[in-house]
Amino acid sequence: MSAMLETTEMPAVFDGMKLAAVAAALYIIVRCLNLKSPTAPPDILYQDSPLTHFLLKSCPLLTKEYIPPLIWGKSGHIQTALYGKMGRVSSPHPCGLRKYLTMPDGATATFDLFEPLAEHCTGDNVTMVICPGIANHSEKQYIRTFVDYAQKSGYRCAVLNHLGALPNIELTSPRMFTYGCTWEFGAMVNFIRKTFPQSKLIVVGFSLGGNIVCKYLGETAANQERVICAVSVCQGYSASRAQETFMQWDQCRRFYNFLMADNMKKIILSHRQALFGDNNKNNQVFEDSVLSRLYTATSLMQIDDVVMRKFHGYQSLKEYYEAESCVRYLANIHVPLMLVNAVDDPLVHESLLSIPKSLAGKKENVMVVLPLHGGHLGFFEGAVLFPEPLTWMDKLLVQYANAICQWGKNKSQCSHVEQAETEDK
Repeated sequence: MSAMLETTEMPAVFDGMKLAAVAAALYIIVRCLNLKSPTAPPDILYQDSPLTHFLLKSCPLLTKEYIPPLIWGKSGHIQTALYGKMGRVSSPHPCGLRKYLTMPDGATATFDLFEPLAEHCTGDNVTMVICPGIANHSEKQYIRTFVDYAQKSGYRCAVLNHLGALPNIELTSPRMFTYGCTWEFGAMVNFIRKTFPQSKLIVVGFSLGGNIVCKYLGETAANQERVICAVSVCQGYSASRAQETFMQWDQCRRFYNFLMADNMKKIILSHRQALFGDNNKNNQVFEDSVLSRLYTATSLMQIDDVVMRKFHGYQSLKEYYEAESCVRYLANIHVPLMLVNAVDDPLVHESLLSIPKSLAGKKENVMVVLPLHGGHLGFFEGAVLFPEPLTWMDKLLVQYANAICQWGKNKSQCSHVEQAETEDK
């Protein structure tokens, strides 16, 4: 009798264990994919002004829900991983012309120039000057996708290739791109100003590129000449404050730090002869142990301390980060400025978002856009599983640019009417 009870009770026990395992797995999936997180319009911080009212009316994406792919789109990690691994889906191949600029120190800056494929909605001549993310260039898929969309919307695009990032372009001086050096970006913008004297400029920066473009605009008032607006996407604003959070395991930032450091090591070592060879001035800057310390580095901060800060003669990592962060230049920017950061970006700690929030509370020209989802430069859209080729970010940037151009057109027409009325009197 007892044997019969045991045989009937044991399957029930196993069934209970299976149900518990399934429930636990579902709970983990729901938590990891953040499926319970709601979709909502982005949180927007701005001051009341005629311009911001016009932007909110002219940019539907600012007030509509951003709806990421149902299954995985609410996970900032998956959005970031997909951006990092494949960039974009079905990325186009826009045709551009590569330009070479010789810098005062002998470095060769390169950028790619893409002509518009349609007339702009205002009929204006407008050029987007674009600075990609860390170690990125014009051949990256997310850049190609955005450039193609901008071209078809009537924009000329100039895309900086970070010094040392292109695998087939050799360094011609013992220096490569750093966190906040604006030399190459400034040279590209000056070339565009001289070559297209009638063109208005829109400045766009992604991630590290966002830091560079904001620092560039804030360095001198002359850098804002003919710039009608600027956009920064997914930057961290202050390297000094970010370095502490980047060493934390919260949101796997320490793991991302390791992966990015590993990529930086590969790029630096691919230019080993140009940077550390016998016939360059860096021999007097770098100690003999620099390569061994570089090989063992596991974080961006270690690489910055061992190599990057020394390209510009900074005495310490603290000095390097404070000098090359855009945070102390933001208040000097007077053109319309849109700062976009995803709340679930695993690379940008939420404490860093206090910087743009504070700025938006002080300056009328600043609009801060904080969607709940999107990760780091992800912002994929799609119904259930498969993302669309164009992202929410691509569409928002072009919408914002169109609105700014139209705002300028309207103001110009109004001033002409007022001038005509004055002359009639």
